[in-house]
Amino acid sequence: MSTQSNHNIGVPPSGARGLIKALQERILVLDGAMGTMLQRYNFSEEDFRGDRFKDFPYPLKGNNDLLSITQPEAVKAVHRAYFEAGADIVETNTFSGTTIGMADYHLEDLVYELNYQSAKIAREVADEFTDKPRFVAGSIGPTNRTASMSPDVNDPGFRAVTFDDLRIAYKQQVEALIDGGSDVLLVETIFDTLNAKAALFAIEEVKEERKLDIPVMVSGTITDASGRTLSGQTVEAFLISIAHIPLLSIGFNCALGADQLKPYLKRLAMNTQLNISAHPNAGLPNAFGHYDQTPQEMQGLIREYLQENLVNIIGGCCGTTPEHIKAIAEIASEFKQRKFEGTYLFNKASAS
Repeated sequence: MSTQSNHNIGVPPSGARGLIKALQERILVLDGAMGTMLQRYNFSEEDFRGDRFKDFPYPLKGNNDLLSITQPEAVKAVHRAYFEAGADIVETNTFSGTTIGMADYHLEDLVYELNYQSAKIAREVADEFTDKPRFVAGSIGPTNRTASMSPDVNDPGFRAVTFDDLRIAYKQQVEALIDGGSDVLLVETIFDTLNAKAALFAIEEVKEERKLDIPVMVSGTITDASGRTLSGQTVEAFLISIAHIPLLSIGFNCALGADQLKPYLKRLAMNTQLNISAHPNAGLPNAFGHYDQTPQEMQGLIREYLQENLVNIIGGCCGTTPEHIKAIAEIASEFKQRKFEGTYLFNKASAS
């Protein structure tokens, strides 16, 4: 399938049009970590199972996506807390919501329902707020497999997943996220761009089949101080490899704190007219895997992003809470949206 057929795709749904309009007017705030908030509940195996999965033969504890079905009020409470903190956009509780991700829990048959219910929950909470438009981003995670590299050092040609495996899995997730009420799709935490390309291919298939033009956000992950993704791409290579897809935004999240992520956002901002997003971690984890960066500390670092005209969408990833998002929303309200300046590798037309 070629994206050249996009002229046959219809106009975006009303929520998506509202999101695009809002981006032209101000910096938008994305929510913080879902997992960090759900961990506060200390849910037991029985809580994850609920009545419906009481006799399920495999362990389910740790499957946060399942909580959209077994503990929906907790998931709603997390969304509500982020909106109350000032978030414009919340992500659905679907980071692992593919047949590939759910295979670890033997719940592949539940994937459509999981994604639909998660999007429906987020949509219901978003609609509770009438002070300003609120939006739902359908979260599409990277899966726990990589299409570019072998998991076996003794067999470098082996692949645990194929492009088609990923495309088919992502397509099912995308359809459910749209049906549940998502305004935008967020392909996030990309460590392998080939995985992301499968997700983007699946999205374009669904858009073409449904004659629906839903916006797409892409967020990669710089894994360490090398400045590359896990599959080896630099910032510029990552941008080039997905520039043929029509995108609402491109950015980075996870792995790094706001200060470590900043130089890579600067490189991105120098080379694209696309909207740029960032949702960094609350610093780097300590020896116990916890995140110690306070909301005030993170706010100071995000202020530098805004002063240097780096982002259009800003939020938080691992370790961030509604308190972090409140501090970020406060500082974001003091600045205007990123303006496109200078010479770019790609202009807006080349990515649409």
